[in-house]
This record gives sequence, C-alpha cells and structure tokens, in this order.
Amino acid sequence: MRGIVSIDEALSLAEEAELDLVNISPNADPPVCKILDYGKYRYEQQKKEKNAKKNQHVTEIKEIRLSASIEDHDVEVKAKAATKFLQDGDKVKVSLRFRGRERDYTQLGFDAMKKFADMVADYGVIEKEPKMEGRRMNMFLAPKKDKK
Repeated sequence: MRGIVSIDEALSLAEEAELDLVNISPNADPPVCKILDYGKYRYEQQKKEKNAKKNQHVTEIKEIRLSASIEDHDVEVKAKAATKFLQDGDKVKVSLRFRGRERDYTQLGFDAMKKFADMVADYGVIEKEPKMEGRRMNMFLAPKKDKK
C-alpha cells in the first residue's frame, strides 16, 4: 500500500521489483494499480472465469406436444418426460395443436392442459397459463424452487 503516487514513480517501483504495473480498476478515481506479475494475474483471472462458467446452469426450454383428444396413459407418459426436464432445471413448453373441427372444442384443450399441469405439480409450477395463439394453445412450466 503506497497510497496515491504519480505514474512515473509507480513505473519505477515496478521496474525495481522486476514486475509489472497492472491497472486493476481503471474507472475508479484515482485509478487503482498493483505491482505484480501480469502473466500470473491473467492466469488467475482465467481460472476464476472458468470456475464461474463451470458452476452456472443454462436453462433450456423443452417442448412437449399434446393433442386435444389425448388418452390418459399418453398424458402420463408425457408428464413423466416433463418431470425429468423440470428436475434437470429446464423450463417446459406444453403445446397443443388443434386440427380441423377440433378448434371448436378448445375446452378439451384447456382440460388436457390442466390435467397435465396437475400431474407435474410436484416438480413444476405454471409460469404462463394456457393461452390460444392461432391454432395452438401454449403453456409454460417452470421448475419449482426448493424451500431450503
């Protein structure tokens, strides 16, 4: 800790120690510099970045497709797959496409979506309620936050 010194003095101190003068935080007033080995400093920074990258999880959106006239067992199978996605920390998009005259019976679609949401309720919560978008009905599920 030298306090506030001029650039020339800091450079001469670094030269005497056979190290580098590294600007740690250039936006500070006055800028903060350290006298250290720059190669070692860069290596430490890369190591920190790599470790931070390793510990983060990228959330993906997985899609499950249903139909308006889907059978109970088929819903169970798809709910099992969605449960696995939610346990992995991914979001799930549940989509249901209406074909032909099925479009007149959107209530069947809402019922199928509700049944599906109830089956995965232990692992996920509804992030976006079922909504008609053209010929499709979409609903988004997010993983449940653990209470620790």
